[in-house]
Amino acid sequence: MPDVLNAPSRRLLSVALLPLLLLVLGLQPASCGGQETDSLSQNPPPPAGPRPAVPDGYFLFPIKPGKPNFLTGSMGELRPNHFHGGLDIKTDGRVDLPVYAAADGYVSRLKQSSYGYGNVLYITHPNGLTTVYGHLNHFKGAPADELLRQQYAKQTYELELFFDKNQFPVKRGDVVALSGNTGGSAGPHLHWEVRDAKDNQLNPLQFGGFPEIQDHVAPQLQAFAVEALGIEARVLGKFGKSVFVPKAPALPNGGGNVWADTIPAFGTVGFLVQAFDRFDGAWNKNGLQRVEVRVNGTPIYKHVVDDIPFPEGSRQINRHTDYEWRFTQGRLFEKLFVDDGNDLTMYTTGPGKGRLQVEDGKLYAVEVLLADSYGNTTPLRFVLRGQQPVYTKTRSALVKKPDLRYEISRNLLVATAADTDTAATSGPLTLFKGNRRLTLRPSYTVLSAATYLYDLRAGLPDSMQFGGITKRFDRQALIPSGRDFTFTTSHLQLNFGRATLFDTLYVQTGYKAGIWTVHLPRTPLYQPLRLTLKPETEVADQARTAIYSVTANGGRAYVGGKWDGNAISAPIKAFGQFKLYTDVTPPSARLLRKGPAGVAFKVGDDMSGLASYKLEVNGQFHLLRFEHKNALLFSESTDKVGPPLRGPATLYLRDQAGNEAAIHVVL
Repeated sequence: MPDVLNAPSRRLLSVALLPLLLLVLGLQPASCGGQETDSLSQNPPPPAGPRPAVPDGYFLFPIKPGKPNFLTGSMGELRPNHFHGGLDIKTDGRVDLPVYAAADGYVSRLKQSSYGYGNVLYITHPNGLTTVYGHLNHFKGAPADELLRQQYAKQTYELELFFDKNQFPVKRGDVVALSGNTGGSAGPHLHWEVRDAKDNQLNPLQFGGFPEIQDHVAPQLQAFAVEALGIEARVLGKFGKSVFVPKAPALPNGGGNVWADTIPAFGTVGFLVQAFDRFDGAWNKNGLQRVEVRVNGTPIYKHVVDDIPFPEGSRQINRHTDYEWRFTQGRLFEKLFVDDGNDLTMYTTGPGKGRLQVEDGKLYAVEVLLADSYGNTTPLRFVLRGQQPVYTKTRSALVKKPDLRYEISRNLLVATAADTDTAATSGPLTLFKGNRRLTLRPSYTVLSAATYLYDLRAGLPDSMQFGGITKRFDRQALIPSGRDFTFTTSHLQLNFGRATLFDTLYVQTGYKAGIWTVHLPRTPLYQPLRLTLKPETEVADQARTAIYSVTANGGRAYVGGKWDGNAISAPIKAFGQFKLYTDVTPPSARLLRKGPAGVAFKVGDDMSGLASYKLEVNGQFHLLRFEHKNALLFSESTDKVGPPLRGPATLYLRDQAGNEAAIHVVL
């Protein structure tokens, strides 16, 4: 649906004027059911269990404590495929700032990796909470010495260690590491989290905030949307999502944003917002902490991003937000209703789970409150007018020939036909299933585009016809969520687990010229799907042949796979297109430097990627650190365990296809 832009400038409605507006129009405000209350009480989230009370000031700010600082990321910020699980703290654009223990406790865990959090340290505190320090450059003290000893014992850089409470105690304010830019970090900073005993990620700012971070800036609204959620529902006379972008700036003195026009709607609708927050003195856009919705003064929805189950809850962002709209339209909307398949506990709602039932002839004064962790708020206000849909047909001279297309929204087939006929009502759409047929009348026609709605739960058609145009229906099966299910064709097999899908899927697959299409990338997966590909001809070199995901512009990424006969299987985390490639080229490396400062290599692999590496100097193992985003292998000056970096040396590399290389150098 197109955005609704630039509403006419007219007298804006304040909350105080809404009751007067209703009386002037001769209508009564609609009731949302139940008695008006100050807070939501129906369907509260299940209790998360006892959690220790944290007094203000318990946690020390881990970077430059007591001095002004800034955040690049907030708790719950909307990231691709996950909620941000903590705070990203700026480190003056550089590495090696001291990282301080936030409270008394002990180092319970260390992990050194080229991916994810990179070098990460965990401190468990006496109250049962754990603080997490990610993207570090170096660990400090006895835990760092133990990690290095174990890395040499196991001859690997990638290592994770767990410790008991008596091994490495720390005091509040101890320097436990130096900040860095390791793992998936896009720039120097410290990623800092607070977790409970069940690994739930908690918002550190809920524990009284920190004077180092100042925030007097209220969230900023970019757009909001009202979406028709049922086959009978309409917004602006149409099914689907209508987007509203306020043209006028926010009202002064906390007045927020008001949409001047009443919005005609009917049936079950939901609200969505696109917004961001900022901290004092920083221009980067951060996430919201809290959003509340009231209709005619009655609360119907609230979410507070202070507690995200890790790791499974983090991917629920793809249900909390409108994943498909972001993928296709570029706007990142948060749903202000709890959609099917979303089991996060951060919501408090009424019986409709945030959805609103709009009745004909009634008005609904909607107030949406956007808030950050420091209590700064921005309200949004608009009015829905209940309006029973009445069929009308408008024509467009731009439509010169008939056309037919369709999409699927939730469980509904939404077919749109370009109708050049001058009749008062657009012609019918006919659905075919074998020898059976079903004729649909248009739900509405706008500018010669007739829309037809059909509930797919009544059965999947084979094809559809409008006038002389016939279009094949390419969704092959209904895949239910919440249970194991296997879908098989002559070219592939899909094994869905109980947690693979968020909601019902109408699956679409295809095979052509060595490329397998597995549904649409705009549909998210919750947990991985097991994909099995069945090549048309036997693959000669199975050991070095694997599944790769491919894009329309020629990009490819290694997925992997295990062969069973002439079929190969692997878990995938996203829908898309896949192809088999055979990797026969070994990895490569180029010596960048040697000498007193250490040794460094630039490494590469043309297809599957580096799987393992090992440096031997005079026949003895020497530890190298790997940073995949820079394709660098290098020694560290802090390493006093390895042999001297002098004499003949060999770097052994192996890629994920099993190709090996040995690069001989003299150091």
